[in-house]
Amino acid sequence: MQARLLLEDGTLFTGKAFGAEGDSIGEVVFNTGITGYQEVLSDPSYCGQIVTMTYPLIGNYGITRDDFESIRPFIHGFVVREHETIPSNWRAQYSLDSLLKEYGIIGISEIDTRMLTRRIRHHGVMKGMLTTSNKPVAELMEQMKATPLMTDQVPRVSTKSVFSSPGTKERIVLIDFGAKSGILRDLTKRGCDVVVVPYDTTADQIRRLAPDGILLSNGPGDPKDVPHAVETIRELLGEFPIFGICLGHQLFALACGADTEKLKFGHRGGNHPVKDLLSGRCYITSQNHGYTVKEDSIAGTELEVTHINNNDKTIEGLRHKQYPAFSVQYHPEAAPGPFDSSYLFDDFLALIRKFKSDNPQTPRQAQFSAAARFHPASAAALKGELQYAKK
Repeated sequence: MQARLLLEDGTLFTGKAFGAEGDSIGEVVFNTGITGYQEVLSDPSYCGQIVTMTYPLIGNYGITRDDFESIRPFIHGFVVREHETIPSNWRAQYSLDSLLKEYGIIGISEIDTRMLTRRIRHHGVMKGMLTTSNKPVAELMEQMKATPLMTDQVPRVSTKSVFSSPGTKERIVLIDFGAKSGILRDLTKRGCDVVVVPYDTTADQIRRLAPDGILLSNGPGDPKDVPHAVETIRELLGEFPIFGICLGHQLFALACGADTEKLKFGHRGGNHPVKDLLSGRCYITSQNHGYTVKEDSIAGTELEVTHINNNDKTIEGLRHKQYPAFSVQYHPEAAPGPFDSSYLFDDFLALIRKFKSDNPQTPRQAQFSAAARFHPASAAALKGELQYAKK
């Protein structure tokens, strides 16, 4: 079956369809990873986007449930040069084509992805439409123009209820703006007691969970589309140690008075060089974002830049001068990508331990009486009710 990809500038690509049938509209972006297409597909940060893989052969090692970074894919389309229909991998449970069919995602192959990537790099990311229909191009263009790009990606991908991954060490509240499973894996393998909460959880609700630290996850879209999260972070600054990743980094910056802007074509792939300004060391990092913190907006805030991108010199890391809080634009949990930066989770836990040592608190068991924790009448005085996941 034929598939077509139409860009908003009128460029038309005609190729071979795989996956689902129908129409899909989204922002067309590219990822430079050589491997890791399954982790890319299941990364919630791609919600609302049509993803182009620059590596020419995709699908050759199939799909396995163990490698998912979320419960399901959220992308709006998948663009490849060559689609391998018969995977060769002992771990493969089914094919790429089967995965896309299962979740209603359209794929297109046998187009010039190099030309498409160069066009995006030259003109910037743009709206596009994937279709398996025979509609005239003029009709497709009108349909695409009449359909706005999504601005509610975070509510779509965030957990709807609170759930926990029990551990014996520090309690971390992970605010889920579209968190990858890799973040949870890195925290749990360090023994953390992780509580995952929805994106719109209030500061008071987070306080009720008595965390030792707060992690702001990655996620899709423009950070300015979730202003209430900025207010929550601002309210919690200085009260708990905070670590922001990707979208969490941008929200942390906004909460501290900085500003963000959209990049021309973003950073997406597992080979982005980032320089640590303190040590001078360069790390190869995994990245997936279309927005960045504006360098000139840092002046006048309590933030200092800790990392920069060695390609375009954009900000890749921030630290608060007064409070125990820091963030990075890239993904220390990788998946897919290098694990060079996983030490940042250890730095976060070390920051928590230092903060607790400098600020001794009442033991968690004594903070909330049994009545307040288990009797609704007493708990009513505590602000807000969290929706917990049912077993």
